[in-house]
Amino acid sequence: MNKYWSELANRLDPYVPGEQPKDRKYIKLNTNENPYGPSPRVLEAIRNCTDESLKLYPDPTCDTLLTAAAEYYGVRKDQVFAGNGSDEILAFSYMAFFDPGKAILFPDITYTFYPVYAQLFNIEYKLINVAEDFEIPEKELYQSPGGVIIANPNAPTGKYMPLASVKRILDNNAASVVIIDEAYIDFGGESAVKLIEEYPNLLVIHTFSKSRSLAGMRLGFALGDSNLIKAINSVKNSFNSYTIDRLAIAAGIEAFRDVEYFEAARKKVMGTRERVSAEMAAMGFNVIDSKANFIFTSHPFVKAAAIFALLREKGILVRYFNKPRIDNYLRITMGSNTEMDVFLATVKDIVQAY
Repeated sequence: MNKYWSELANRLDPYVPGEQPKDRKYIKLNTNENPYGPSPRVLEAIRNCTDESLKLYPDPTCDTLLTAAAEYYGVRKDQVFAGNGSDEILAFSYMAFFDPGKAILFPDITYTFYPVYAQLFNIEYKLINVAEDFEIPEKELYQSPGGVIIANPNAPTGKYMPLASVKRILDNNAASVVIIDEAYIDFGGESAVKLIEEYPNLLVIHTFSKSRSLAGMRLGFALGDSNLIKAINSVKNSFNSYTIDRLAIAAGIEAFRDVEYFEAARKKVMGTRERVSAEMAAMGFNVIDSKANFIFTSHPFVKAAAIFALLREKGILVRYFNKPRIDNYLRITMGSNTEMDVFLATVKDIVQAY
């Protein structure tokens, strides 16, 4: 026990992000960042905001950003919430929709922030074991006492759950909120946003960190029934009225508008993913079918921990989770085609050496 820490701080087991070492230059394939920079129009919008207006607080309602988001998604403005990254929105959602004493459900292999927030906000949870092929057992998520969270596509596996399954989960949880965390949806899946008019218990969360190359800006959105959005705003305004700064508001608006750049960048990432998946399969790797900007893979003879360490020695970072059931898998973010050529050649050398 640390003397000056609260009981809460002493018992927390915080989330551990992918390493960001500074000892040398690495090919970074470990944090699911986009290899292609933000739209030039986004960068210009940010530059245009670096003036004396920064002495003023930003709009606490993010009105112009919400208008742009509503137009892009085809929803009403009161069905959208903007937050300082999707992780912040998840935190607000735990406070807005989940109660102590009512267990929430989420898969045992998924985004590791979910149990961290449950611990932070004193929310009980039950882990639903995914299948050997990492499919999420849909029916195990029915009739949750407190709510459901699903990352779709899932992380770190990249597995995608079709909307028909999502609808059945919503139908069987009418008394509680179902959160669909769609951080990677732009890389091949079909978004559940189209379902929010039909399901007042559905909250969909998006981020601009992945498909829109704005991980350094911190911007995310929640979409759902206006009553759900009102609850999140109530929590947000009890915490910090100004979570989105002026630069992020300008960047977000232009990112929505520059559809051509967005489409081109995400298609390049998807093309790279398919190429890398095929080449790794040819090397003998088991590659889980992915709809994200990463792949999840293992080799039958060469241990993931060994590949991870050898890649790091050669200046290539991937993500290794030393946890039950996935401790022989690596999560590999798609870099540029040049970066992935270096990665593939290095992995081939490692496998052949074994």
